[in-house]
Amino acid sequence: MRFATLIVFTSILAGCTATYKQETLIQPSTKLVRGKSVAITTPNNGFYETEEYQASGKMTSFAVQSAFARFSSTITVMPECKSLVCLKDSDHYYYVIPEILHWEERATEWSGKPDKIEVKISVYDNLTLKELASTIISGTSKWATFGGDHPQDLLDEPINAYVQSLY
Repeated sequence: MRFATLIVFTSILAGCTATYKQETLIQPSTKLVRGKSVAITTPNNGFYETEEYQASGKMTSFAVQSAFARFSSTITVMPECKSLVCLKDSDHYYYVIPEILHWEERATEWSGKPDKIEVKISVYDNLTLKELASTIISGTSKWATFGGDHPQDLLDEPINAYVQSLY
């Protein structure tokens, strides 16, 4: 009986936490320099099937901005800029390009299907335009959301951890 109770309790707890994965595409050879300026593009909004999630690109760039704010006092989010091409005219030290690969909002509390995100983040050097680091972050919401979670709630924790690992 105790074993069955333990299994049920563990299952409930597993449903109460979001899960994250990170896939490193380019491992940085050195740490980024604290205090150097950062320019961040704004990705296109995320889609799932035919649904576009308004302002998801803006929310993603602000989550990236918040993470870099711990390491630099000069950060510019460029809302009209979507690629490295328009960043190269900026005078920032690092260029950061987030890209939404997957954005799925579900009525988890009714359907049992979790919200999901997948975001690619690439960091470039401003002088050589060389890609210094790149990763894909994936997140899946907890099962027991009680109606309060959204895909954007999955951004902060893994992005903060990734950016901290760069410095």
